[in-house]
Amino acid sequence: MKPSVDYTLYLVTDRDLMSTPTLEEAVEQAIRGGVTLVQLREKHASSLEFYQTALRVKKITDSYNVPLIINDRVDVALAVDADGVHVGQSDLPAARVREILGPDKILGVSASSLKEALKAVEDGADYLGVGAMFATGTKTDADITTIEELKRIRQAVSVPIVVIGGINKQTLPLFAGTGIDGIAVVSAIIAAADVEKAARELKELFKQIT
Repeated sequence: MKPSVDYTLYLVTDRDLMSTPTLEEAVEQAIRGGVTLVQLREKHASSLEFYQTALRVKKITDSYNVPLIINDRVDVALAVDADGVHVGQSDLPAARVREILGPDKILGVSASSLKEALKAVEDGADYLGVGAMFATGTKTDADITTIEELKRIRQAVSVPIVVIGGINKQTLPLFAGTGIDGIAVVSAIIAAADVEKAARELKELFKQIT
């Protein structure tokens, strides 16, 4: 059975940006600060390294009862029995991923436009990662999604929406009244000197604007 998910504060990992000695420490500190969902993104790891890292991270997420999503790699997600997979527009087609995963895993899909969002929902997405909302160091080539487009997507789909791309304490207030379900954060948490504190502050700020 598919787990119920709180999308409020969605951590996306990036080992190139992390302030902690290990990824596991970053994940645990972020969860202690209030992260409700973790996506493991390993852009440069071999399949074996990704698998081994996923096993270690899953021990932590399981101990706090926080769902673990694997970025892109359906095989790794199935191998470690993660809670789901997140795919972008240039990854395996979402409809095919849904067929492979079956009905009981979470499927997230990135969408930067209304057209992509509608297709993702049609293909079986459980939630949408909408963005990039702002230019970021992790996604330098990403198309920017306007607040207006975000609102159009929100009106058109009923699945949860998390925004991603340059989300931090300065940009978060801009999403007041947009009806989003959560924020996906990379550097504002993972690169912070105090990961737990950064997560806690972002979560509190999100509650204030929704």
